[in-house]
Amino acid sequence: MSYFVKEIYYTLQGEGAQTGRPAVFCRFSGCNLWSGREEDRHAAICSFCDTDFRGTDGPNGGVFLDASALARAITSQWPNFSLGRPYVVFTGGEPLLQLDTVLTKAMKEAGFDIAVETNGTRPLVAGIDWVCVSPKAGTELLVVAGDELKLVFPQSEAPPEKFANLSFTHFYLQPMDGPEKAENEQLTLAYCLANPNWKMSNQTHKWLRIP
Repeated sequence: MSYFVKEIYYTLQGEGAQTGRPAVFCRFSGCNLWSGREEDRHAAICSFCDTDFRGTDGPNGGVFLDASALARAITSQWPNFSLGRPYVVFTGGEPLLQLDTVLTKAMKEAGFDIAVETNGTRPLVAGIDWVCVSPKAGTELLVVAGDELKLVFPQSEAPPEKFANLSFTHFYLQPMDGPEKAENEQLTLAYCLANPNWKMSNQTHKWLRIP
């Protein structure tokens, strides 16, 4: 199987429960909720996405002909295997359109802990250590258990109450970016204070100006 990857880079996790942890991000191309084309945004299931996942032209991106080739590319970004536990985050787009057990096995053999950031509409594969689901309004959620549920807020058709009883360890609300970001931050703050089963997630990588 070939893998289509937008970019691979080493950074700090900027959101959610793993904020601040060094990680190699592998961003797959493609998504099942939006084409990534601005002219299609108005008709997309997820119309607020702020990520460029189209193509394979990002840093260290490309078409990888097999799992071994992609695992080598990811492994080459980790700076020092004698310090810290190597950690890879598979993201997108929607990573579970491409992530499979052949790749998770290759990453395990390379010594990595494996995380996935998914919209939850595709089934999980074996070998993932950390599951982060970010539900989107208008979709059927197939992944209803995991480590972290991170809901972009507000979404009128996806209120937090709809997800609060699912089997996740952590529940986060993340203010929707865009022109109303300041207002959304205050709405998120107020909701978390009134509903302390939810925690507020901020995109710290944007403050730090890192990938």
